[in-house]
Amino acid sequence: MCRRLDIDIESVFAVETDDKNTLNALGSKSTVSKELDAALIDLGCTVTELLRAKENVGLLKNEVLNVASLYGSALELTGLEFRKVVDDNLNKTLGRFSEPDRSKLEDFDEAFPVDEQLPRHFEIHITQRKSGLSYLKWNGVFIGDPLTDNISKPDGYRFHDVFHMAHAAVLHWSPTFRSLIKQKRKSDPATDRDQDGGRAIVVEEGLTAWLFSYAQGLDNFEGHDGVSFDVLKTIQKFVQGYEVERCPLKLWENAILQGYEVFRKMKENNGGIVVGNRDERSLRYRLIGENNES
Repeated sequence: MCRRLDIDIESVFAVETDDKNTLNALGSKSTVSKELDAALIDLGCTVTELLRAKENVGLLKNEVLNVASLYGSALELTGLEFRKVVDDNLNKTLGRFSEPDRSKLEDFDEAFPVDEQLPRHFEIHITQRKSGLSYLKWNGVFIGDPLTDNISKPDGYRFHDVFHMAHAAVLHWSPTFRSLIKQKRKSDPATDRDQDGGRAIVVEEGLTAWLFSYAQGLDNFEGHDGVSFDVLKTIQKFVQGYEVERCPLKLWENAILQGYEVFRKMKENNGGIVVGNRDERSLRYRLIGENNES
């Protein structure tokens, strides 16, 4: 609104954000309400006047000032800080919609010995035998337990470790994958217990199973270039208290879409090679016997 009306937004919100007096009085209609309900009613009425002003630029500018002033009055009565509201909104919006700058993203393994870190690059061979069991092999060694779908109607869940690999490659986090390859951060007992332990594994497995059930209704994200904001916010709640909560939602979206792209190909071919690159924060699929990634 300020851009369209050629108003300096700093003059509209002429605030000292560290001060309890969140906003100065900026318009003729701005009166400090003593009760929050009354303040919200005043704000609502002024927004109505703003909408009614339509093409009258002079009136619009005046009403914008009134809205800003009454918004500040209401905010002050809630006890919230204007600076925190703005910062939280910016972090949420940028974290959801802006492609992350890799150089500024956190590497949770950086301070640990190499043999306790998730591998910078990995290739996991997944094969399915006549029994229907799928097997994982890393550097020529079988890891984890053979898996089936464990459900009456086959749905490919036997390949769900692909999602943990996506978490490891894109988010730099996966207590489940870390456990599979036996590279927990044991040099720091607190990290080993709180971030790489059994509860963290259960959280990741539960999150993966929940998201898989959701994805079944979306053809495993076939043809999708995004993930619902509501789903991403639910994921954020799932991982509260764990280091991965510091990853922006856009990065989660990238991990989910890349993971499901590989999963669809894995399911279609009953196996293949998962190629993870933590430096690129990428996950790719390659057919067994092929040299080039697809």
